[in-house]
Amino acid sequence: MCALLYALPWYAFFLLVPGALITFVLSLIIGYFLAEPLRLLLGKTRAYRAGVPVDFEADGRLYEADELSDSMDILVRKLESQQSDLVRESRRQSEFVSDVAHELRTPLTAIRGNAEMLQDPDLPPSMREKFASIIVGEAERLSRLVNDLLTLQRIESTPTRADELGRVDLRELAQGVVDTLHPILEERAANVQIIGEAPDVLGNADRLKEALTNLVENASRFIEPGGHIVIELSGLHGNSIIQVKDDGTGFGDIDPNLLFGRFYRADTSRAPLDREVDRRSARRHR
Repeated sequence: MCALLYALPWYAFFLLVPGALITFVLSLIIGYFLAEPLRLLLGKTRAYRAGVPVDFEADGRLYEADELSDSMDILVRKLESQQSDLVRESRRQSEFVSDVAHELRTPLTAIRGNAEMLQDPDLPPSMREKFASIIVGEAERLSRLVNDLLTLQRIESTPTRADELGRVDLRELAQGVVDTLHPILEERAANVQIIGEAPDVLGNADRLKEALTNLVENASRFIEPGGHIVIELSGLHGNSIIQVKDDGTGFGDIDPNLLFGRFYRADTSRAPLDREVDRRSARRHR
């Protein structure tokens, strides 16, 4: 048709056919190499969907494929980060439930044991009053544990935001803690002293006060009447240090690593009266 239209010699047809074939083959080859990065990316995507670890790093052969690889890599990293967060949250919730069960078991056992002792019709009035006071004390302890557990859950599930941070005067913070705990400290005849100085810090004043309050309140619980608690402030290498010291009996001969377990409580920290109730309850059940 082209030969007739343009009045070309008949043999021109045979010259066009090889050129067309060469062009067709070249287009196939170019198309193959252009599509190869996309095929590789498709294979990686299918492998990732099957659970196989895949690296979506760009290979530099095709700009569009490299852009798509970078986008897929960002998406995969975000997805893996979200999955990791979900795993941590699930583990945190499981640990929280375990902590609740573990911590509530002790006061509930003490309340039940003392209540059973009160059912003894031959129990002297003095012992009856003592067991009743133990039940009240354990109920108060149970209330504190619930509040502590709820506070822990709130702290772990709600990270501190930047807008909640501010300049905190540690001496003023310590004095505020002592003033807040004054009724408890006075009831337990605890002598509290704040010594030293420390540079101001950038932090959440409410949470810092909460942490220091727990330390001081725990110290007052395990010292003898008239014992001493020292809140010591100091600075070292640009850091602020706050320490709570007391002259109580301490933890005894235990592994120090156990102290970093959540809600760890040494046996020596239990009051003698609690141990006496346990012994009486054990004898009763035997």
